[in-house]
Amino acid sequence: MTATSADEQKVRLDKWLWAARFYKTRSLAKEAIEGGKVHYNSQRTKPGKIVEAGARVTLRLGWQEKIVIVDEISDRRRGAPEAQKLYHETSDSVKKREELAWQRKTMQAAQLPPARRPSKKDRRDIQRFRDQNGL
Repeated sequence: MTATSADEQKVRLDKWLWAARFYKTRSLAKEAIEGGKVHYNSQRTKPGKIVEAGARVTLRLGWQEKIVIVDEISDRRRGAPEAQKLYHETSDSVKKREELAWQRKTMQAAQLPPARRPSKKDRRDIQRFRDQNGL
């Protein structure tokens, strides 16, 4: 495949996701696409889908869901600064991710662990409470 310009270049979706550094390997990108974690223009797709500039790609990476717009097409994996030039994330996606991260942090802060381990007397009191209440 010899492409003379970036417009003529045809790149598979799994290879583009790998080149844009969303996944460490092409096989991980392929599994994510087949598992329904990647949507191309709001539809499930196959790993062999040809990527076009201006397309909307929705990715679910763990807790995060990113919506990115394809700016450039490349089949080569380069450094992170160059990979970030291949796409840009929508402002709605950034805002939503920040809100969800804030919610997770506040939920985690609300569930603080006890300051110390229960003493022998505390354990006996806890056991007595459980026995009395049928827990």
